[in-house]
Formats: sequence, structure tokens, C-alpha cells
Amino acid sequence: MRGIYSTLTDIRRKVFKEVALLAYEGGDYSRTEELPYKIIPGEVANYRESVFLERAIVGERLRLAIGLPLRPADEHALISNGIIESAISEKYYDPPLINIIKFACNACPEKKVEVTNMCQGCLAHPCKEVCPKNAVTMVHGKAIIDQEKCIQCGRCVEACAYNAINQMERPCAKACGMDAITSDSLGRAMINQDRCVSCGMCLVNCPFGAIADKGQIFQLIHAIKSGVKVIAIVAPAFVSQFGNDMTPERLKPAMQQLGFSDVFEVALGADLCTIDEAHDFMEKVPESQPFMGTSCCPAWLEMAKKNFPELLGNISMTLTPMVFTARLIKKEQPDCKIAFIGPCTAKKLEASRMDIRSDVDFVLTFEELMGLFEAKEVNSKTIAEETPLADATSDGRGFANAGGVARAVVNVITRIDPDREVDVAHAEGLRECRKMLQLAKAGKYNGYLLEGMACPGGCVGGAGTLQSVSRATANVNKFAAKAKEDNALDSKYSEKLDILD
Repeated sequence: MRGIYSTLTDIRRKVFKEVALLAYEGGDYSRTEELPYKIIPGEVANYRESVFLERAIVGERLRLAIGLPLRPADEHALISNGIIESAISEKYYDPPLINIIKFACNACPEKKVEVTNMCQGCLAHPCKEVCPKNAVTMVHGKAIIDQEKCIQCGRCVEACAYNAINQMERPCAKACGMDAITSDSLGRAMINQDRCVSCGMCLVNCPFGAIADKGQIFQLIHAIKSGVKVIAIVAPAFVSQFGNDMTPERLKPAMQQLGFSDVFEVALGADLCTIDEAHDFMEKVPESQPFMGTSCCPAWLEMAKKNFPELLGNISMTLTPMVFTARLIKKEQPDCKIAFIGPCTAKKLEASRMDIRSDVDFVLTFEELMGLFEAKEVNSKTIAEETPLADATSDGRGFANAGGVARAVVNVITRIDPDREVDVAHAEGLRECRKMLQLAKAGKYNGYLLEGMACPGGCVGGAGTLQSVSRATANVNKFAAKAKEDNALDSKYSEKLDILD
């Protein structure tokens, strides 16, 4: 539902805005209890059966946005419980990162094949003929499916000439490439945290808004208010995310209105990642390993750890663009704090790892940052354009789109060794990534460079984005074309690679 401003988008945006205002204004945080009434005013429910339920759900969303855990539904607790302890400038995520608000869940059927009233009772009834379990019968001229016999294979769905048979699946489970969504005893969705990689695809695809991730808006603003220098590093997918008027030339002054001292593009770290991975590939494939997978997508890497631990040695250990950029800045400004602004919920999980915490202090999604813009009433139309971000190459900026990482690496290899041919395969979405690694395990991709992206379309399709994948892809390409240099080897930071690893 990226790119569609829905009721859910509106509620989420208001929650992020109010949490930002709470942090900017400070004072007595007990007023947090009033916020659900501000976000959901009046006495009549607009979205659910009860206005009280609507406010209860908003209360949980507020807690998650502040970085607090969900409250137990069977005992009394204030929304503001624990908020004082969270009103600090240093706080990472307490697991789990992705949470289901149980009383917001619709308890959708896990998977079911049903005949709709569009059934024409045709003479051929191919639905019945193709069913391997004889689950389809004709009753009074209409197809009927015996749910006890049905194995949800979908053959009848494909065979029906009238598209009269639907295969319904819980949207969050369908979107989860890790098969981490199950059901609790009441039929509500439940996340198997042992399988979850925090990609956020369930969050994006739940039409009831029952799934949300924890945030660091509150802590980031407290860091800014404390007087410490907070520098924002923005992921390559940022282009056009905040509307047509928020051009790359206006982003830095807009961010400074929020309290950030400076802004850099993470694409410069992508250039360093590209060079490092290119050297890795040239040195190791196929001499010491059969193939190499890229490293920049944390959800893809977590999936490989959980599902293919025996293949981990074939995934590049190169630092991600986020970490390269953060380290580069902190080498020159060791007293600053770094806030990564991007499309990805899994980056929150990456930044919370012990070996990354000293590099990246905060992670916000584009959607969360939009809440800050609204809290501070930043009007992009009135901002004077300044010199745009101009440190990265075209290939570094192309990391945002599916296929862009592998293309950048191949371009570096080709520059170094023009006679070397590199075979490439890439997959979008964790289900496809799993298939790709399964084939690699079977030896089908020996000699290949494999690019895995957890989100459809690449980073532009991340859970924290605001625009449609197609629009974001086109705008990233336009911005990449404006770069002064094309190849990562031409980055002015390339000579600093050795001191950052």
C-alpha cells in the first residue's frame, strides 16, 4: 500500500507527529494520555466498531513510536508507563522490533479457497476435474468446495474461466517471505520471532494496521535538544519521498529546521561498499568460494543466517553503506551522533547490534521523518534551494533500486579487469531470495554474484517508504543521472576505504 495515502497512513502520520511534538516540547509527559483523544476526536467511531477501541489502538501505536513495549491487554497500565526512562538521548530497541497489536488484528483466515457468487455452473466444471483431492462438487449447478478435503493447491483457481474462485490468504502472512506469521489461540496473527528478520513487509501489507515497529523519534529529538551535534545520513531512496517540492536541494535546509547539524547521502558509503565487494569477489570467486552474495540488505543477511547458515561464508562481510557512511563521518567528527534516515525497518535491527552501536545512534524511516517535518511545520515550498548533496556517484545512488548493487559492483570489476565477465542473479522479496539461495546451494550459481533484496523493487519498496515503487524507482534514476561521476572508483572518498574497515 506504499504510495496510497489511506486512513492508516493518516493515523500513523499523526502518531509520529504527536510523538515528535511531545519530545520537542518536553515537560510533563503525563499528557501522553490525552493524545489518543486528540488523534481520534469525538464520540463516534470512524474506522472500527468503537471509538474506545480506536483510541486504545492509537495508545499502543504511541508507545511503540516512543520505543516502549505493548501493554498487556488483561491489566491496567497507563500509556505513559516507562516514558520517563525513555526520554533520553541513548536508547536502542528492546526486542521485538515488529509487534502485533492484538486487539487491532482482524483474525483473518490463514488460507482458504472459496467459490464466489460469480460461479456460472458451467458444463465443463474444470475446477472439479483438476482437483487432486475431489474437494470440488457441483450442487444445484454451482461449485462447492469441501474445506476438509481442500489442500489449498490453487488449481481450481487457475482453471476457472470466470475467475469465480478466490484463494484468500492472510495479507501479512502472504507478504512474509520467512513464513513467520502464525495464529494464536484466538485466531489472531502472531509473529514467530525466531523466524522474523524485521523486514516490515507484514507491517506494510496489513490492511487493518495491526502491525507496527518501534521507533526512536523520541530519543533522537532529546539528543538534538541536549545540544549534541546530530548528523543525518539519508539513504539513496530518499529522492521524492517527501513530495515533489522537497527537492535534493531543499533537503539539507529542511533537516536543519528539525535540528540536524548536517546531512550526508549514504550513497557515498555505497560507493565504498561497492569497491570493497568488487575486490572481495575478484579475490574469492571461484578460487575460495563458489559464489558471493552482496551484504547491504540486513533482512537478506538475517534470512541467510537463519535459513542457510552453511552458506554464510559466501555472503560478503563488507560493511553496509549505512555503516561506511557513519564511520567516515565519525572519523572526522568523533563527538557527533549519527541518525540514519531510510526506507528500512530492518536497519533498526542492524543498528542495534553491539558491533554497530558505536557507529549509528538512531534509525528513522522516511515515514517517521515525515512526522517530524509536520511537527515542526516545515514547508518545503518556502525553503530556498541550496547546493544539493553531491558526494556520491551514479552507481552509489543506484543502490536504492533492485539490481543496482550488483550493477555497481560489476562496473568496478569491469574497470579493474575489462576482460573478466561476471554472471549476476538478483532476487526481490525474501521468498524469492530463499529460492535463489536454494539454487545456489545446489550449485546452480557457481561463479555468480548474487544480489538479495528483501523488499520488492529494492530499497525503494521498503516498509518505511512513502511513495509507490515505480515512482520512487524513476526518481532515483533521475537523481543518479545527475551525479558528477558514474563509477564508484571515482568517488573522492575511495582512498579512505582502508581506514574504515
